[in-house]
This record gives sequence, C-alpha cells and structure tokens, in this order.
Amino acid sequence: MRSLLSVRAANGKPLRILAIVFLLASGLARPSAAKVTIDFDPSLDFSRYKSFAFIGGVPNLVMLQLDPDFMYTRIHHNVAQELEKKGVREVVAGQNPDLVVRYWVTPSADVDAAAMGNWAPYSPYITGSWAGTYNTSAITSKKTNTLVIDLIDTKSKSLAWRLYLTRQLSDPDRDWKKVDEEMAAGFKSYPPSDKDKAEKHQSQKPAGT
Repeated sequence: MRSLLSVRAANGKPLRILAIVFLLASGLARPSAAKVTIDFDPSLDFSRYKSFAFIGGVPNLVMLQLDPDFMYTRIHHNVAQELEKKGVREVVAGQNPDLVVRYWVTPSADVDAAAMGNWAPYSPYITGSWAGTYNTSAITSKKTNTLVIDLIDTKSKSLAWRLYLTRQLSDPDRDWKKVDEEMAAGFKSYPPSDKDKAEKHQSQKPAGT
C-alpha cells in the first residue's frame, strides 16, 4: 500500500493536500494563538496618567503550579517595558502613582472570583459595565487560563484599563515566550484612541438610542 505522502495526482505531481491532512491529524500543526481582549473606561482622559506602581498578583488568584517569583518578575518586566514606551514611568507605591498595576489569573468557571480573591484595597471590577467583557473573556477550561492585568486609577480607585490574555500558562519555557509577545500586542491598544473610545461609548448605549 502506498503511503499518503507518495500518492500522486494524474499529472504525476504529489498530492500535497493529503500530506497536509495527515500532518493536521497527527497533531503537528501550529497551536492556535491566544485570545487577547481589551476593556477600558471610555470616559477617562488617559493622557493624565504619567506614573504607575506595580503591586503584583491578587492573593489566592495566582497560578499555584508556577513559581510565583517567576510570574511576578515576568509580568512586571513586560508591563514596565510597555508602559514606559508610552511615557508612563514606574514609581514605588508610596510615591503617589497615577495608576497601580496588578494581575490575577481567573479560577475555573464554577468558582466565584469575587469571593476567592483578596482584593483590598481595590475591587475585582467584574460587575456593572465591566461584567460583559469579563463574562465573555474570562471563561477558563482545563487546558487554558486567563491572565488579567488591571490598570487602576489610584485617586478614584476605579478601573481604567484591563487586558485579558487567554491561553495555556503552565510551561515557563514554551508558553511564556508567547505570553511576552501577546502582552506587547495587547498594550499596543494603550492608551485607547479617540475612535476606540467613541465606539465604546456607542456600544454602552441602550439599544435603540
């Protein structure tokens, strides 16, 4: 019996489509990209945010299977690098930053994140106008996690901007090389453009208005 790779069409050329099907069936195709979603408050003037402090992960909502120091350092580095590109400098929390940045990993769908996390002094921001994107972007399965990065206005203690990154996170070498790239891609949407804010305002209006 001839193998799939040796099958030829009538014109004598290899029938490559069968080889491609064989590779896909064998699990040799590239994995799908992560899902990156952005949410933000369209009423804010993001140009007034000039500084930030990184406050780390939300207790009880970080990945236990990963070294917490690895996760903290990797996310901190990426956030600082991307925000400083935008002219937002890093300071320590005691220097009255305009923003604080935190991260957390959503638990499985049957766990109440609001009850599980130790959120103080800020809120989880998963109700009200934030609920829609949270409910559609933070659903996890056994194979994926959703990393959430929050930029919080320190004066109003309200959420300004949020990045959701849904993908596998458990392998420090394979997964996190992609996380670096995907976080950089997500931060390209910071700060939101005037067009993005106008579209967000329109989407929040009641139907028919």
